[in-house]
Amino acid sequence: MKGSRITAAGLVIAAGLWVFSGHLFPHEDGASRAAVRPDETDQTKLFRVAVMPTKVEPHRRRLVLSGRTEADRKVIATARSNGVVAKLNVRRGSVVKEGDVIAVLTDEAREAQVEQARALLAQRKTELEARAKLVAQGSLPRLEMGNLEAQYKAAEAALAAAEAERDRSKVLAPWSGIVNDVPAELGQVMAPGKEVAQIIALDPMLAVVEVAERKLAGVKVGDPAEIRLITGQKAQGRIRFVSKTASETTRTYRVDVEVPNPDGAIPDGITTEVALTLAAVPSTRVPRSALTFSSGGELGVRVVDGEGTVRFVPVEVVEDEQQLMWVRGIEDGARVIVQGQDFVREGQRVEAVPAPEQSAAAQ
Repeated sequence: MKGSRITAAGLVIAAGLWVFSGHLFPHEDGASRAAVRPDETDQTKLFRVAVMPTKVEPHRRRLVLSGRTEADRKVIATARSNGVVAKLNVRRGSVVKEGDVIAVLTDEAREAQVEQARALLAQRKTELEARAKLVAQGSLPRLEMGNLEAQYKAAEAALAAAEAERDRSKVLAPWSGIVNDVPAELGQVMAPGKEVAQIIALDPMLAVVEVAERKLAGVKVGDPAEIRLITGQKAQGRIRFVSKTASETTRTYRVDVEVPNPDGAIPDGITTEVALTLAAVPSTRVPRSALTFSSGGELGVRVVDGEGTVRFVPVEVVEDEQQLMWVRGIEDGARVIVQGQDFVREGQRVEAVPAPEQSAAAQ
């Protein structure tokens, strides 16, 4: 028992001597130096980011819209007089030229009226010539000539009216095109205004789209456009018309693109995709991954200024080209961070190194 007490007392004395020796002979390690001299542990190595120089240049945006084709001209040829359809010279798909006879109505005594008017005109002419000789001889007063000339002019007008009425029995094509529909039939009784045939002109063809009011400023008459039909067929055209009045329901503006269609390969009313080339806008091309958001939720990019400090620059997207973006708001020659932009903050000093061209393009 006495021996164990002596052993315990010895251990206590030894522990006290070891603790006391730390005060007399202090020793340092890495952790103690960091705790004692925190000012000597300041970070001297800057965070490294990859940057790419930018260039502001005019970029012509492409606006892709869905629309439809529409025949340049479309008209319904109608009867201009009463009668029965005696001849029908066209059917669906017939190609007609301007002035071609589409249909002929029954005579309805129109030719007889023409002959009667011609006979009356001949009579008035004979009377006028005979009276004119008598006036020249002095047998009749000169005042008679005025009355005779008036009767002759009235006979001429009657003949012209009779001939016009006869010609109304013929339904003519107003211009060249294709017959799309023929609602009239042989033997059908017609009245003025009754539909006989529908004619459409397929050359040129129009591609019609609706443009939002925000995009309208870049759409100009005469600008080129490309259309792609739902069938896969492609064609080139130019903007022919830009509406000055918005649709009351959609608040969009009609735009007509004129497309040559000499062979009639583009049908009327088919769905089409129209790519409009808008007016050039000064913008910068950057990788899509370079875009980030500020703490306030604003879209932009982080750049490194001449002093190596990170700054945030808000941008506006001009056009999306999948991996690359055209944006507006970046100064010409700015160094945009393309690698490491999400690990730095505004005001932080960084080490900027050039980004490899292939790596920057793939971002």
